[in-house]
Amino acid sequence: MWGRNIARNLSRLGALYAVCDYSEERAASFAEQFDSQSKSFDDIIADDAIDGVMLATNANTHRALAIMALEAGKHVYIEKPMALTLADTHDIKKAADAAGKDVMIGHLIRYHPAFIAMQDQIKSGAIGRVKHIQANRLAMGRIRNTESVLFDLCPHDLSLILSITNQSPSKVMCHGVSHITKGVVDILSTGLWFDNGMSANMQTSWISPYKEHRLTVTGETGSLVFDDTKPWNEKLTLYQDSITQAGELFMIERASPLALPVPESEPLRDEMQAFIALCDEGIVPPTNADEGIEVQQVLEKMQAELIDLSAVR
Repeated sequence: MWGRNIARNLSRLGALYAVCDYSEERAASFAEQFDSQSKSFDDIIADDAIDGVMLATNANTHRALAIMALEAGKHVYIEKPMALTLADTHDIKKAADAAGKDVMIGHLIRYHPAFIAMQDQIKSGAIGRVKHIQANRLAMGRIRNTESVLFDLCPHDLSLILSITNQSPSKVMCHGVSHITKGVVDILSTGLWFDNGMSANMQTSWISPYKEHRLTVTGETGSLVFDDTKPWNEKLTLYQDSITQAGELFMIERASPLALPVPESEPLRDEMQAFIALCDEGIVPPTNADEGIEVQQVLEKMQAELIDLSAVR
């Protein structure tokens, strides 16, 4: 499903050379739909006319396919997660370094104009020193039995959180429940603590009856809320509520929320343009292999600390 979106955007940008799929029939359909051609993966990596390969495959195939493409001299884009193990991400990075090529990870929301504007607001001091980050990613559907919400959904928010904190968490707590497939968590709650005093929490589910994609960053002097389900003119909001202590009481002064302007664009298109810039000009994207490894390190900590409450007796 996501490969279709990638192919559509690449075609509109005039950068789509060929498509490949396990199903030759599906590949032929995509090629016709997006004015391209269908090729086998072996033919793709052997074709000197191709500068970059974009992988939108199952996560357990990422290591092998990425290394094959890198060794053939191609830049590689990998749809998140970078891999399913930290060892595999290091193998991919090692292959990229040996080939003198770069890897870009599909942490899509990093290229969203609203998140970029949020980062600018944080850097400008709009909410003071960051204290806490709350990330909610809930929806119904796209349920998998090969990887849990930990690997399917959490990479997006982890990438956002790590880009704001500029450090990895020193402590991780993680618990979830498996309702659809035994041992594959559908609902996940994660707490992250950082050495500089910042904290973060992620709520993740693919069996929620409603959709919520919301990132809230709370600082000393206010909060920023990025809600991707809102219209463009409401996606990013600044709250400047203040809390002051008066003896044993705390006084809260509410201010009217301020909607911040965000330029409207398609984040996936912007992400594709970043990969094209990597291939054409060598411009390294923010979600490079090093960033992918940082995210994978936290995912592995989460996996190690995960308590599946449905398995607890």
